[in-house]
Amino acid sequence: MIQKTSMDVEKVFHMNGGTGHTSYAKNSSYQKKASDLVKHITIETVQQLYLTTTPKSIGIADLGCSSGPNTLSVIKDIIQAVQRTSLKMLQQARTPEFRVYLNDLPTNDFNSIFKSLPDFSKEFNKDRNGGGCTSSIFIGGYPGSFYGRLFPNSCLHFVYSSYSLHWLSRIPPGLYNEQGKSINRGTVHITKTSPLEVSIAYSKQFKEDFFLFLNSRSEELVAGGKMVLILLGREGPDHIDRGNSFLWELLSRSFAILVSKGKVEGEKVDSYEVHFYAPSKEEIEEVVKREGSFEVDRLEMLKIDKDEDEDYKLESHGTKVARAVRSVQESLICHHFGEGILDSLFEIYGRMIDEEMNKEEIRPITLVLVLRKL
Repeated sequence: MIQKTSMDVEKVFHMNGGTGHTSYAKNSSYQKKASDLVKHITIETVQQLYLTTTPKSIGIADLGCSSGPNTLSVIKDIIQAVQRTSLKMLQQARTPEFRVYLNDLPTNDFNSIFKSLPDFSKEFNKDRNGGGCTSSIFIGGYPGSFYGRLFPNSCLHFVYSSYSLHWLSRIPPGLYNEQGKSINRGTVHITKTSPLEVSIAYSKQFKEDFFLFLNSRSEELVAGGKMVLILLGREGPDHIDRGNSFLWELLSRSFAILVSKGKVEGEKVDSYEVHFYAPSKEEIEEVVKREGSFEVDRLEMLKIDKDEDEDYKLESHGTKVARAVRSVQESLICHHFGEGILDSLFEIYGRMIDEEMNKEEIRPITLVLVLRKL
């Protein structure tokens, strides 16, 4: 009998590092598209924040920064927004200094970010030459879980987090019975066949984690400080839709095919759960209200269309989605099953996505949340 695997998510989980074919850097165009779609919200929030606080030194944190080009692209947008506001509205020749805190779990590929900092600085200096503004920018990496304290009291003005808060701090303990066996047999997430206790366990874990996140940030942000949080979510109370949950159902079916071929033990799949939860607007609002340190300035829902870029004709949509999911799940799958199944698993998964997309589109929900510290 295979018992529950005591996987320490914080020590194992990370996006695929480097710049290879299955790296997160090469497979995060969906996340980039989402951040671009809400860029106007991010910029507007930062500008309002700066006008109301006008700090000489502004603290900015990117929580769940991962690696790849997306991180520094967002940081550049934020810094330039503050600089423009300082020059045009406050008519100051010198903009504030910027303290940038890049956070992710200790296993994250911080080195690839650090290696790109010289080019970032060079490009930044080139862009601002002749602009009439000068400012110092200090950037550092801060490994650790954001479900707890990371920074000193009142050192932050603005917090940005994109596609991170749907990842839970741990596998919900309620998914296993007293004998350590999964109550969610044959699947890796919430599906139609899952007992009611499964969705209850996931929801409970999300609420516990999100409360800790808010409570920790309330200590680290100055009064009036703001957060822009982008995360995967769902439209209503039902988990079973053709969005985020459906993609995990297809991964479960892909595992089932490997089980039927004798490449994976069924009990091994039973003991594997994804530490992911797509909350509803109501769940988010409930936790914000209960924690009490923040007010919701904005809470919007987006449906992001699939990529149709130049590479689309060369690869199917399913192949690209499968590789994107692999770039975020590979570390955990390798830890639990070993590396041997990766290629066949995600080949099956990509094919299934294409088959389902031919029937009806799969459109995951993205939530955008703007919070202001009271």
